[in-house]
Amino acid sequence: MLQDPLFILVIVACGAVAAILLFGIGTFGKGGEFNRKHANKIMRWRIAAQFVAVLVILLFVYIRRQGGQ
Repeated sequence: MLQDPLFILVIVACGAVAAILLFGIGTFGKGGEFNRKHANKIMRWRIAAQFVAVLVILLFVYIRRQGGQ
């Protein structure tokens, strides 16, 4: 399964969501001016990345159920 390009894309998409989430938590914990200016933008990026990740996961499941290798 690790040789499947779509599965690798699922892993990359989930990793991107995790990275954005950790970055947002880090800036929130640190506080300061950067957090005040960019907290909402970081959250929007995370939500967009989650949306893409869910779409890629659904595509992966759909293709696997259709019998694709």
